[in-house]
Amino acid sequence: MAYKPPKQGLFGQVFDVLTLLVLTVGALYIPLYMGLAGAAKVPNPVANPTWQSLGQNAAEQQQWAALGITDPAAANNIITARFDYSFSWVALVVMAVLVVGYFVLVVRLSDREYREVIEERFGEKR
Repeated sequence: MAYKPPKQGLFGQVFDVLTLLVLTVGALYIPLYMGLAGAAKVPNPVANPTWQSLGQNAAEQQQWAALGITDPAAANNIITARFDYSFSWVALVVMAVLVVGYFVLVVRLSDREYREVIEERFGEKR
């Protein structure tokens, strides 16, 4: 007697695929829209920049020229951008709650489905 899993209909498969697609796109783009991703770099431009005031030597100037940037003002925001190392305890707590909640959800749903498959395959517990 070979195990035959229950069949899922076409509507269910399409719904599952669309749900996963929406969740994936949401997980990738929502942090960008909320300003939580993208390296959080803050430019600190120099007034009337020169290559020397931006701390660039001759070799670095040649590399900028190879990229097509010969005016120091064009590279001002890129060179002077610094990472924002601010820290939020609230964001840390929210993230911890979300991760632990997701873990609990996955374990509970997996346990339920695992028990259903075992019951289907081997019958009820004696």
